[in-house]
Amino acid sequence: MSRPVNQPKKQQASQGQSKQRFRFRFGIRLKLLALSLFLFAIPWLGYQYVWELESYLRIGQEQTMVGTARAVATALHERPSLFDTQSAYLTDVKPGTDLYAHKIHDPIRLDGKLDDWLDYQHLSLAYGQDHLLDYSDDYDPSSFHFRHMVGQFGEYLYAMFEVTDESVLLRGKNSLRVDRNDYLQIAMTDPDGRFQRYVVAPQEAGWVNAYLLSEPVDSMRPVSLETQIQGRWLNTATGYNIELRFPLGMMSSKIAFAITDVDDPQSRQMRYRIGTANPNKSDALGTVLVPSPEIENIIKGLKYSNARVWVIDKHKRVLARSGNIHKSVGLSSSAYSSTQSLKNSWWQRIEQEWLLPIYYQILTKPPADFIDDLQDAYALQGQDINQALTGMPASLWRLSPDNKAVILSAAHPIFIDENVMGAVVVEQTTNGIRTLRNRALEKLFHVILAVMGLGTLALFLFASRMSFRIRKLRNQTEAAIDSHGKIIGTIANVNARDEIGDLANTFNLVLGRLGQYNAYLQNMSSRLSHELRTPVAIVKSSLENLQLSHHTNEDAQYIERAQMGIKRLSSILNNMSEATRLEQAVQSDEREEFDVNALLTGYVEGYRMTYPSHHFSYVNEAGETLLLGSGDLFGQMLDKIIANALEFSPQDSMIAVQLCQRGSKRVLNIDNNGPALPKNMQGKLFDSMVSVRSEQATSEPHLGLGLHIAKVIAQFHNAEIQIENQHSESGQPIGVRVSLIF
Repeated sequence: MSRPVNQPKKQQASQGQSKQRFRFRFGIRLKLLALSLFLFAIPWLGYQYVWELESYLRIGQEQTMVGTARAVATALHERPSLFDTQSAYLTDVKPGTDLYAHKIHDPIRLDGKLDDWLDYQHLSLAYGQDHLLDYSDDYDPSSFHFRHMVGQFGEYLYAMFEVTDESVLLRGKNSLRVDRNDYLQIAMTDPDGRFQRYVVAPQEAGWVNAYLLSEPVDSMRPVSLETQIQGRWLNTATGYNIELRFPLGMMSSKIAFAITDVDDPQSRQMRYRIGTANPNKSDALGTVLVPSPEIENIIKGLKYSNARVWVIDKHKRVLARSGNIHKSVGLSSSAYSSTQSLKNSWWQRIEQEWLLPIYYQILTKPPADFIDDLQDAYALQGQDINQALTGMPASLWRLSPDNKAVILSAAHPIFIDENVMGAVVVEQTTNGIRTLRNRALEKLFHVILAVMGLGTLALFLFASRMSFRIRKLRNQTEAAIDSHGKIIGTIANVNARDEIGDLANTFNLVLGRLGQYNAYLQNMSSRLSHELRTPVAIVKSSLENLQLSHHTNEDAQYIERAQMGIKRLSSILNNMSEATRLEQAVQSDEREEFDVNALLTGYVEGYRMTYPSHHFSYVNEAGETLLLGSGDLFGQMLDKIIANALEFSPQDSMIAVQLCQRGSKRVLNIDNNGPALPKNMQGKLFDSMVSVRSEQATSEPHLGLGLHIAKVIAQFHNAEIQIENQHSESGQPIGVRVSLIF
């Protein structure tokens, strides 16, 4: 049969399209471009204005910072008394040996618990194998090590030692020796340059004082009690803690601490000695740098200069500091503040309550809570500092660790006798510049807001119209096709000469053509079945008459083959008619509620009697299950699935039927031990005219309609049907499962 084609409509459509090709079409992109062109200049102008303003202000701030650093350095030139005579003149500084007395904000309570040191714990140094001074055994890091730091508050120097010692051995009650136990040794030079040694070796944990040792460096004989060195010895679960305090006036800048570990209570011989430097050699002592109070007094007034100022020595160690970086915002913005007369005006109220909250959704306010990584710094690093210590002023821009603030630092060298003895570093953030930028943009944004408001309103109206048309086209397209993919409607033609109108007309044309083609395919099966039944009947009757007449054995063989072919052709026509009748029945059949469990019980029992060559099992794990649909159609679907399982599974194998609960859904599983499905066919087996049987596998005709009929019935019951391979724990295929989810 020939396929019907509506030729006049195609010609009319093509003529209409050819006429539209020659018309000018003002498309959506042109409309959006025309409406948006005047808005493109706004962000460009704002961008140019902001960065030009910031660049000039940053240049001015950088020059001001360099001038401030130069002015502070001028006040410190050629004043050697301000610099420590020992540490500042060292050619090199050894970390761990040359100590830095960190500024402590509150006095330390000498209780040995180290609670007052928690804020400075990250500044303490670890002492272990690299600081081993003497030993009598191979060093075991887990046996003995400690953390140590020194700090300065007022006129006192504080020291803490957090010692890890597997065996704490204190001095005996009646022992006069101070070196036959764990002890702390302190060596320093006094203000007169004399070498003094002290030892802390208590008989029990608690309050301690130091003993002054005799002058020979190899002597550990205590001479007198030094009450100015005070502290607390506290035993802990892992060792012991020591907290000490003594006046800064006792020492110059050279000092060393060393802790000796004794573990054997019998021999009481030294096992390890770890320290900052050798306390028995005056020329081996390290230094301790205490922030200079004289320099702090000089730069103390600079905290009002809206900047943070550092003074460092040539080893980049901090001698003094002044100011807070969070308050060092750079330029003042007070000149841009509103006058009192405007504060009470109606426009000012609108600006403060409505406009500025909108602006600051785009603008960024200068942060006040950014991270200051130099808050407790005792040494500074940076390219500007390196250059300043070579004798050249320099500046540097850097980001805070959290990338919230931009910090500008300027460094200027300090000269003493033509030599660079240190540098002045001045720091500010760009928060002041950013504030000025925001104030200027606030005024500019009044104009920008008006232009953007009008442009946005026009675009909103246009976009609303366009989205309405798109949604309307979407709804018409969805209504034209039902849930099973059948075309049940069309899309109305529109007169708009843009892309959406063109798309709607194209959809209408495509749906019309697809509807004609689908109708042709839907009717082809019934027409073909109807047209073939008459010639099949004629051939069948002719063969029957011919069989009654006289014929040879060879003729009988040919007649029998012809009858088999006619029988197979009749079976094919019956299957095609069955599928057509089923689709019509599904459309017209009324739904009623039935018990799935009762239906399955009866059908499985019938399968046991009908097919004794196989074993059947049924398990219900979902209880009573009611389903809205047709029990007859549901049973027909079961027959198709079971017939498919019987054909592919071997003799005497088990066909398992299981009804279970999966969440809010019920699942019917039908398992068989047949061969695995091809990987590329699992998603196609429910399509019409699809089969994985080989031509030699069976003498019966198969059009692949069985599972297709099962899918149609499942859709009638609002259920989903799936087929998949079953695998063992080792991954080998062991059968096929058909699942119905409803």
